Amino acid sequence: MTPPPRLSRLLALVPYLLGRPHAPVEDVAKTFGVSVDQLHKDLKLVWMCGLPGYFPGDLIEVEFEGDTVTVSNADTIARPLRLAADEAVALLVGLRTLAQVPGPGEQEVIARTLAKVESAAGDAAAVSTAVTVDVEADTAVVEAVRDALARERRLHLSYYVPNRDETTERDVDPIRLHVVAGRTYLEGWCRNVDDVRLFRLDRVVHVSVLDVAADPPAEAEPRDLSEGLFRPSPDDESVVMDLTPAGRWVADYYPCESVEEIADGGLRVTLRTPDTRWVRRLALRLGSSGRVVLPADLASQVRNDAEAALRAYALE
Repeated sequence: MTPPPRLSRLLALVPYLLGRPHAPVEDVAKTFGVSVDQLHKDLKLVWMCGLPGYFPGDLIEVEFEGDTVTVSNADTIARPLRLAADEAVALLVGLRTLAQVPGPGEQEVIARTLAKVESAAGDAAAVSTAVTVDVEADTAVVEAVRDALARERRLHLSYYVPNRDETTERDVDPIRLHVVAGRTYLEGWCRNVDDVRLFRLDRVVHVSVLDVAADPPAEAEPRDLSEGLFRPSPDDESVVMDLTPAGRWVADYYPCESVEEIADGGLRVTLRTPDTRWVRRLALRLGSSGRVVLPADLASQVRNDAEAALRAYALE
């Protein structure tokens, strides 16, 4: 999550803390998408702000006590900033999208929040109804996952893994759902690997709700997604590919570290992977619509694969 510009953050930070005396510093930093060190710097600046006169009694008071912080003497900015029209539209569209795939117990909260924002947004609420976001997942799969979350039941998934080009069978204790860029993900404890995993629901071939209680272990902490859904290992290999317009779908289907526009409507994508065998298969599948640029040895392996395939056809 990219933190907002500092001034906007400070104007939101003060009313937030006024309503939450003795707020844990780490929680506040996480809420605003900044480090604890940056939050301390922000609060030191707030401490020097106040009404004209600027004597000690005119300045905002910031008090640290242990690992908590309290802000006072700032009643003139106790109310948060009003949303701009574009911000209100974005928030309303996001809430309506979230309402399509909430976790258990969230429908009522989302409905109340949506009603309040619509009431406050005025004309922007009407504009937002013209914008829709299609969530790319089979409705039956989403409903089965929601049912499992609501009743705390284990799921059995037949799940397609594109980097191995195979369908795997997994038992998963569901934890929560995410909607990111129009795609729906299940976060759950995968019993096959004994770890928390994310499953993209449009890759679920089949799902069954089992008559077994979901029981993720205590160490099954939900992931911190503030830095994105996918965090490759530092040991993963970096692969650069150039794609023609016909191959642009790769950037939508595979998690990419970076995506750049290149000449003639193409893309240059960078992805990281612990196993490049699936990249070789992908490159052959793409044919003239994509090629591996880096690393050079992988590009050479793809050429060798293509030549071997051509020789096999020639022998038939």
